Amino acid sequence: MLNDYHHFKGEGLSRAEKIQRIITQMLQNGNLPDDKRESSIVWEHKHSASCCQVGRILAEKRNLDVELAEIICVLHDIYVILEGKYKDHAQKGAVIAKKLLEESGDFTPEEIRLITDGIAHHSEKEVYTDNPYVELAKDADVMDCSLYENVEGFYRIHKSKEVFDEYVKRIKKVRAELGLNPEKVFRSSK
Repeated sequence: MLNDYHHFKGEGLSRAEKIQRIITQMLQNGNLPDDKRESSIVWEHKHSASCCQVGRILAEKRNLDVELAEIICVLHDIYVILEGKYKDHAQKGAVIAKKLLEESGDFTPEEIRLITDGIAHHSEKEVYTDNPYVELAKDADVMDCSLYENVEGFYRIHKSKEVFDEYVKRIKKVRAELGLNPEKVFRSSK
């Protein structure tokens, strides 16, 4: 039915919607205030949701499973969402995500492995793999971040030149893939 959309309420949620709802609730109900986090709760809300959207678009463009892509993207920073820290967050987040997915009872072991591999390796932007879901997680993350004002300066300060250059390379590739100007890498404030 056309008017049956649930707005993330009730029991009729898809697997991906259930995970998105859990992440939102973790952020809303968490006990870790902004002054104890490396990023704000608002940033984590925005980045989780918008990375999920970018992941959907890239999955469709790349003929990948959209549902699995959106789950990878919404969970990719789960450790940061819970602990507020980025050090080793990809590997630590994969462990948390695995437990969450197993406890949900909604995913096969193969799906859990695919999802957690994407999460575990999404921070390795300078490493290229044959796993399209790992590459999607990396590309969605950098593409989403590039759309926020002044991210370039942050990356130049906090990333090595090698890693920064790979971020730029990935962003250009994704922008070209989506038919956007690949030379407009980062959004800047006006």
